[in-house]
Amino acid sequence: MKTKYDYVIVGSGLFGAVFAYKMNQAGHKCLVIDKRDHQGGNIYCENVEGINVHKYGPHIFHTNSKEVWDFVNQFVEFNHFRYSPLANYKGTLYNLPFNMHTFYQFWGTQTPEEAKQKIEEQKAELNIKKPQNLEEQAISLVGNDVYERLIKGYTEKQWGRNAKDLPSFIIKRLPVRYTYDNNYFNDKYQGIPIGGYNKLIDGLLEGIDVQLNTDYFENKSSFDEMGTKVVYTGKIDEFFDYQLGYLNYRSLRFESETLDKANHQGIAAINYTEREVPYTRIIEHKHFEYGTQDKTVITKEYPQEWDKDKEPYYPVNDETNSSLYNRYKKLAEAENNVIFGGRLAEYKYYDMHQVIASALKRAEKELGL
Repeated sequence: MKTKYDYVIVGSGLFGAVFAYKMNQAGHKCLVIDKRDHQGGNIYCENVEGINVHKYGPHIFHTNSKEVWDFVNQFVEFNHFRYSPLANYKGTLYNLPFNMHTFYQFWGTQTPEEAKQKIEEQKAELNIKKPQNLEEQAISLVGNDVYERLIKGYTEKQWGRNAKDLPSFIIKRLPVRYTYDNNYFNDKYQGIPIGGYNKLIDGLLEGIDVQLNTDYFENKSSFDEMGTKVVYTGKIDEFFDYQLGYLNYRSLRFESETLDKANHQGIAAINYTEREVPYTRIIEHKHFEYGTQDKTVITKEYPQEWDKDKEPYYPVNDETNSSLYNRYKKLAEAENNVIFGGRLAEYKYYDMHQVIASALKRAEKELGL
């Protein structure tokens, strides 16, 4: 059978779209397929009452890479949004990420030295030398008071496990600052696409054949024959028909509501950190683009256990799953005409800029650059 495409790309999220763009620019013919009814993967935005609603959870673009920043700005202009969420614990609001504002709210400390001393005192009381789990790591970073109110309940909801049963590395990327700075990210370049992320994806996939509502696995052999190579961005264990077992994920359920008022909570995100509140946060989407619409849209985010009928959001990178992934990775490396890339195919939590950088690097390798 004569090959119609150079690359059949499974998945129209960031990895697939960036890879397709680079190949198309180099003169290669690409087909992008996606089982959803829209392109863009989890960064897809749905327009409701003139508001770009982040359908699969909030996405804030941030990077220190000028190369990545310049790349995305070819397709859409970004605003100057800075992510500064709040935490709600039993009706009291605290600043995030953990910084001097937060410590002052807890202890009345006004200098970094006072805050550090308070945290060291609480670590000493619990005699934590080398953190063995998430709870001990969190207390080592911010003390027991902050941990009990702002981390424990939220984390246990998020992962569906006791904090003592979670590995310490999960919390190590948590920002802790001894400055009065509520900006969650320190990256040089930050913002939200003006007009939503769909503009970015539309720009990347312009002029490229895209088939939506198309499940690769329903006609796998036909799609494999249509391309010289397949670029696969779905779940790596699904590609191999789960022959070694299932990798685990955490999933999410979203409940969105349009409210007949201009402003509900005055900020893009509030985390609800007590265990008894079933959702982890409320997102008010209009604040990402400084919206002035008469109505507003909020979304409550509920973590849940994953099964194969739910969307996989967060890989559970514990020892068992990491070992299983490495076995699947060996199978993937033996596939001569398949490129595996992205969050699901690499079983790795990626921020957007990391996915883009990974796709650019893989495309350059493919092009021999």
